[in-house]
Amino acid sequence: MPAASVYANFAAMIRSLFIFALIVYLLATAAEAREVKIAVLAFQGSERAARDFEPTVAHLGRTLRAHHFTMVPLDLAGISKAVEARSIDFVITNPGEYVDLESRFGVTRLATLESRDHAVPTDTVGSTVIVPNRPGHAATFAELAGLRLAVVATDAFGGWQVIWREMDEAGIATSKLAGLVETGFPMEKVLAAIRSGQADAGVLRTCLLEDEIADGRVKPDEFAVVAERAVPGFPCQFSSRLYPDWPFARLAGTSPDLAKAVTASLLTMMPVEGRAWTAPQDYTSVHALFRQLRIGPYEYLAHSTLIGLVRANWHWFLTAGLGLVWWIIHVARVETLVRRRTTELTREIQEREKAEQTARLHREERDQFSRLGILGEMASNIAHELNQPLAAITNYAEGMTRLIDAGRTDPAMLRDGARGIAGQAERAGVIIRRIRSFVRRREVRRESLDINEVVRETLFLFGGPAGRSGVPFHVHLDAGLPSLTADRIEIEQVLLNLLQNALDAMVGHEGRGRGIGVSTARSDDTVKIAVRDHGTGLTPEVEAHLFDTFFTTKPQGLGLGLSICRTIVESHGGRLWATNEVTGGLTMHFTLPLSPEDSR
Repeated sequence: MPAASVYANFAAMIRSLFIFALIVYLLATAAEAREVKIAVLAFQGSERAARDFEPTVAHLGRTLRAHHFTMVPLDLAGISKAVEARSIDFVITNPGEYVDLESRFGVTRLATLESRDHAVPTDTVGSTVIVPNRPGHAATFAELAGLRLAVVATDAFGGWQVIWREMDEAGIATSKLAGLVETGFPMEKVLAAIRSGQADAGVLRTCLLEDEIADGRVKPDEFAVVAERAVPGFPCQFSSRLYPDWPFARLAGTSPDLAKAVTASLLTMMPVEGRAWTAPQDYTSVHALFRQLRIGPYEYLAHSTLIGLVRANWHWFLTAGLGLVWWIIHVARVETLVRRRTTELTREIQEREKAEQTARLHREERDQFSRLGILGEMASNIAHELNQPLAAITNYAEGMTRLIDAGRTDPAMLRDGARGIAGQAERAGVIIRRIRSFVRRREVRRESLDINEVVRETLFLFGGPAGRSGVPFHVHLDAGLPSLTADRIEIEQVLLNLLQNALDAMVGHEGRGRGIGVSTARSDDTVKIAVRDHGTGLTPEVEAHLFDTFFTTKPQGLGLGLSICRTIVESHGGRLWATNEVTGGLTMHFTLPLSPEDSR
């Protein structure tokens, strides 16, 4: 059989195997896709919940096509049951319900709802107390005494608990009300209860009154607001302090990889009707409310103490003798104080450990996002680096094929071609291994390092992008530097950030040809590393906020790079700073302490 025919049959067989493998992969990918359920608190009914959060579900579906996202509107009780039964993957609810679920089931917030058209974008959850707008209507919380107050439910956050705290601080106990009228969801039933005479006043979530007026269901002068507060620029009337907006949270059993992908997708979502998602906010103010009211996670604070028991039964102790009563009260008081202090110390220790663990996890995730961001900026350059060995492999293979087709089966030439393929494959493998090592999620690992070697490896990874941009390197590494103890990947992350910033600073600048300078030197008990560019330098305004989180001068930047770099350097016991050069450009310096045995 002719060689050309054999080659054609072989190529056809290869194509068939490739098509079969592709079909198997696509079927496997489709099989892996599963339904992801997102529970949403429908405080205004299922239709309103769908209108408010369907854009979020649709955005997740578009960006994460391997999963099918479904919204499940529920009331407060339904959300609690669904989380306990683990029949959902994520939950969107009010801040009060989130704090309760966090305490009971360990749910974790991934993002917080943000209103771009508000003066305070994230602190928008509060309550509005309304009464019929008649002469002599109640204007303060004290004037609610003796009235019937309509609420959604006694466990509703914006529908009751927020106002409960304000009344408690104003000295108005719930016992002074004529009663609480629970209407249930949706919250519009509160309006109906006031109109029908079932209640004299009602509690609404902030901005619901304005929404009803805008939709024509409530007349502008039909209701008056009790104890109205004012925040400049805030578009709604309200009677309470404001709390962080609704969080998007994951269950403890939800896949971390899925949660990370959902978080990244939410933070890239464009605003819809002025609302988007932002980084998770601090819900300490919600904890303070629950602690003051002794409900939810702090319900235990409402339990009777030993001193209360003694006071309630004082006459029994009095009959046993004044001396015996004094002794019992003294012992009970000392024991109670000791137990209370022990409980407080234990709780503080647990909360601090939890906070430290949460901060550590957030820092690791932020560092991971930073490394991915660096590689994202270098993606096209990395692809170019890989294309070179792949193109060489293709050329070697085609040359060997032509030799075989021509009948020139010279073993020496074929051996040279095979060695060339192996060499280029190893070169591509080195590039891929370096990238995988850099982006892999890992624990911090300190080891003895040669800082010059770390700099050379980082320049190898970054050298291609700089060379194709026409920016040369000027490297001056101090020979004979002692070793130091550090995490290799974190130091590479710092260097890559500084090199990328230096490269960006010289894009389109006339000083680009002067290149980037990288140097190492010993300074007392530290090693100093410097990265110098010949760009425009820093203005006083930029220099004042250079290391602030989320501050950036790049159009597509997140403002995390230098903040994370400073955190990494300071965690190693070093220091990071910037200096403008007289001859133009900027130098970023950072120091790392030497190992104790080498610092003497």
